[in-house]
Amino acid sequence: MTITIRDGGPDDIPLILRMLDSGVEWLVAQGRPGQWGTKPLSKRPGTVESVTRHMDEGSVFIAEIDGVPAAGLTLTDSPGASLSHLPPPGEPERYIHWLASDRRFKGHGAGSALLAHAAEVTRRAGVSLLRVDCYAGDDGKLVRYYESQGFVRTETYVGTHDWPGQVLARRV
Repeated sequence: MTITIRDGGPDDIPLILRMLDSGVEWLVAQGRPGQWGTKPLSKRPGTVESVTRHMDEGSVFIAEIDGVPAAGLTLTDSPGASLSHLPPPGEPERYIHWLASDRRFKGHGAGSALLAHAAEVTRRAGVSLLRVDCYAGDDGKLVRYYESQGFVRTETYVGTHDWPGQVLARRV
């Protein structure tokens, strides 16, 4: 099994939306709709707009396993308007949005490879702060995943509809 990272672009929007939908299906099957609800994210105009905007504003990376797209993320210079209530970091940063994987590849390391790639891209750009936010509800497993990838908890917040969120940061 070989994981490669490639640059993505606008043609990958349907691919990323399918990965997000795969995540919704997986969460619902586990009885955990709190993160993204039960409706496919590709059917929500706000999600499609957000994915498109982050792709336009930053970089897109796709992890492929043996040539098959397995995960993707976008990387921008800030958390964006939806998290404007958070205190600014006081230094340049890169911010991860929409890390998603095709659940068929769960446990194969595609997400970890993308996070390592995002850290390296950030470091090469001369930026030392990489941040991400995620769902902090249920059993906290997603927060612990990011911690296992070298991130540390910073700010907690409550989003729309009492959605519990956690910002994490990593020095690169």
